[in-house]
Amino acid sequence: MTKTTAQGPVLGTRALNRATLDRQLLLRRTPMSARAAVEHLVGLQAQEVKPPYHALAARLDGFTPEELAGTLERRETVRIVTVRSTIHLHTADDSLALRPLVQPARDREIGIFRKGLVGVDLDRLAALARDLVEEEPRTMKQLREALGPQWPDADPQALAIAARCKLPLVQITPRGVWGRSAQVRLTTAEHWLGRDAEPAADLDATVLRYLAAFGPASVKDFQTWCGLTRTRPAFERLRPDLVTFRDENGVELFDLPDAPRPDPGTPAPPRFLPEFDNLLLSHADRTRVVPPANKGRTWQVNTVFCPLLVDGFLAGVWLISDGSLVIEPFQDLTRAQRAEVVAEGEYMLKVMHPETSYDIRFGKVLP
Repeated sequence: MTKTTAQGPVLGTRALNRATLDRQLLLRRTPMSARAAVEHLVGLQAQEVKPPYHALAARLDGFTPEELAGTLERRETVRIVTVRSTIHLHTADDSLALRPLVQPARDREIGIFRKGLVGVDLDRLAALARDLVEEEPRTMKQLREALGPQWPDADPQALAIAARCKLPLVQITPRGVWGRSAQVRLTTAEHWLGRDAEPAADLDATVLRYLAAFGPASVKDFQTWCGLTRTRPAFERLRPDLVTFRDENGVELFDLPDAPRPDPGTPAPPRFLPEFDNLLLSHADRTRVVPPANKGRTWQVNTVFCPLLVDGFLAGVWLISDGSLVIEPFQDLTRAQRAEVVAEGEYMLKVMHPETSYDIRFGKVLP
């Protein structure tokens, strides 16, 4: 039950966990198309090729990697830098609208490389880079080599990164297509999709979409997800149409009135998530999914592991290596939990690797 204080109703950690898992399609697999899921989740983290596929295998009923790959090949989805300055897989519509919305964050990112950009006219840089990648898709190396002579005193790497920040560059296929390999080659979203640039997505509407996929959430949670600042006015404009709660630390949380907020005791099955899944990165306070004792345990120096959820919370990591699915729980699991984890692992392997046989074992996950 939700308790109430003088400041209003309070949602405990488990209540927040179950609500977020429900929005994230992780309490039960959903019979939704891959494209619809990408839209609902407002994109999938896609720094590497495999994570979007594993993300949907954990969430969708009847999912196959080929389904998501098909959306990329048909240009219904694209891989593009958007929120948190990382590659995300978005629908074509979102790539054209969300990227302009988060452009202020990309402009701030350029400041990190300002020492290598002294004397560089960024507008001219963007125009030259656009001509280059629309003439022919280019790798970052090719961009460096083409832009460097224009500003011989600048850092070529900074020039290429500034171009990526200024322009909505997408990674063209076959990069990102399941079962195929290719280096990253870039062109503009408009050129790849054959469509003109669109106005930036409405901030208020984006807040509502975020709450539908990640709520209940605070203003800082939203800003952590998108990388924008000073967004409280949007929440204040929306306040009359939202409901509010407090977390156990007294932080105000906003939510959609009719959004699901399951009972904290609702069962949450194990899930094998990909590295950097947005579930773990889209809130300022991650304790709704990451117990304090397990903070930082999904990575080591130069190594990032894939998170395992048990009872809805980060409880271990996993890796496919040398013909085995290797699982390392952070704490002892009950016999029933181990059986559920094995069953979920078998399901994940069947979906993702139907033609390969893997052992499943518990032990230390090695890089």
